[in-house]
Amino acid sequence: MVEETPKKEVNIVIISDSAGDTAFNNAVAAAAQFPDAQVNYRRYPFIFNQEKLTETLAEIVQFPNLVIIYSLAKDEMQIPIIRFVREHHIESVDILSPAMEAIQKITGLHPQNKVGAQHKMNQKYFDRISAIEFAVMYDDGKDPKGFLEADVVLLGVSRTSKTPLSLFLANKNIKVANLPLVPDTHIPKEIYQIDAKKIIGLTNDLSVLNEFRRQRMISYGLNPDTVYSNTDAIKNELNSAQKLYDELGCYVINVAHRSIEETAALIMKHLGIEE
Repeated sequence: MVEETPKKEVNIVIISDSAGDTAFNNAVAAAAQFPDAQVNYRRYPFIFNQEKLTETLAEIVQFPNLVIIYSLAKDEMQIPIIRFVREHHIESVDILSPAMEAIQKITGLHPQNKVGAQHKMNQKYFDRISAIEFAVMYDDGKDPKGFLEADVVLLGVSRTSKTPLSLFLANKNIKVANLPLVPDTHIPKEIYQIDAKKIIGLTNDLSVLNEFRRQRMISYGLNPDTVYSNTDAIKNELNSAQKLYDELGCYVINVAHRSIEETAALIMKHLGIEE
């Protein structure tokens, strides 16, 4: 029996200040030329400020054989990535800049550096913007009434991708609200008033959460060994969350080894929403 040669793994990370579809499609087209490679895609859409970018870079540094493909209109958002890839000797591809520079050279005009400028102003686009605004308004349980108005409600402990998922689904015109879960804290009564099918419980592996949280503290220049990253505390959080999920009878997804788009696809399938 001839053993198969293991495929060379490559982790392609897509970072965009919009949905990231252009960068993702470019990555898929390029990867199709390498059928013997094991390609994993991880999308980080709507990275529109320095804080989100810092968190993203702290999270992705753990992935081996990393390639970053980014589509960021603003120079100040590109600079941290350029520094990051140089410091960590990571391969990267800037989708926008070469084409923009070529057009600028020919026309003598300066780009507006406007996020999402390629979108046409049609009704679908405005519906998408409305869904994104909804996700931002009702992020992290800011207003419980959002749970009653949402198409889907995401529950989860810290670092289970609630906000990136909310924004990714919003780009599909889905209104999303999310609630961070902390043991022994009050759960808004609205959570018990909505159809359990609309509720998604997000969970994660203990070891993965521990590493994510340690990296997050390091990115802030703080001691990585805190209550936030303590394994016993994390286990308590996960058990408490699972207890709530069992009580609600909601659909549960472990995001530990899933990309944002993979988790979103499971959610949309559960809700009966087609792409």
